[in-house]
Amino acid sequence: MPIKFEIKNFSFYYKEKCVLKSLNFNINANEILSLLGPANSGITTLLRSLNRLSDLDRGVRIEGDILLDGKSIFAPDVIATSLRRRVGMVFEVPTPLPISIYDNIAYGLKVSGKVSKSFIAERVEYALRKSALWDEVKDRQHIPAMSLSGGQQQRMCIARVIALDPEVILIDRSCSGLDPISTAKFEESLIELKKQVTVVLAPHNVQQAGRISDRVAFILMGDLIEEGACEKILTEPDDKRTYDYVTGRFG
Repeated sequence: MPIKFEIKNFSFYYKEKCVLKSLNFNINANEILSLLGPANSGITTLLRSLNRLSDLDRGVRIEGDILLDGKSIFAPDVIATSLRRRVGMVFEVPTPLPISIYDNIAYGLKVSGKVSKSFIAERVEYALRKSALWDEVKDRQHIPAMSLSGGQQQRMCIARVIALDPEVILIDRSCSGLDPISTAKFEESLIELKKQVTVVLAPHNVQQAGRISDRVAFILMGDLIEEGACEKILTEPDDKRTYDYVTGRFG
């Protein structure tokens, strides 16, 4: 399977604290990779590093490298905003703009110079379908996005990323605000989406990782403990720390 990301001896420091410690692993194209670990293990930092959102933080320092399609994302000629169009991110807390549902999803397309109304309308519908929101809002796309429920707002934010046709989608515990039915719809959408994109997910829980992941990486306090096929890591891990985490003994 083609490699999308190569993470090579990657360390991340916030001031004097080492948040990620010399990580080495690959992320394959068109797979769902779940990053598992308890709070403060550096998973959000790793996600933010994959599209250089970490550039926006003060007092950070990195060592090692991250390659996207064989090229360093930190190369001098790589423009961070262009990278973020290729590698979109959905955050744990929904961040709708104070405009309509339709305009929220169309916003990035318009900023990117896509001005054809028919093209934008097609992308908005596609994104809403892929985020399992179309049936709920297709007849009221022009109401304020802020009037949606929390779970609907989250799915709309996911649609906003999908509309830009990224190569990779980073998802940081974005199902934490979704009800079980919406979560199931969203998981089905992710499985369908991986035909076109690579998904890197900080799942809501271990059970979610087991339902949708191709591979799993377990990170503990900034260290990569082990990574591999989902079934192997969740049922027969090599490291006792992984076993203790996936069986609920801590975390």
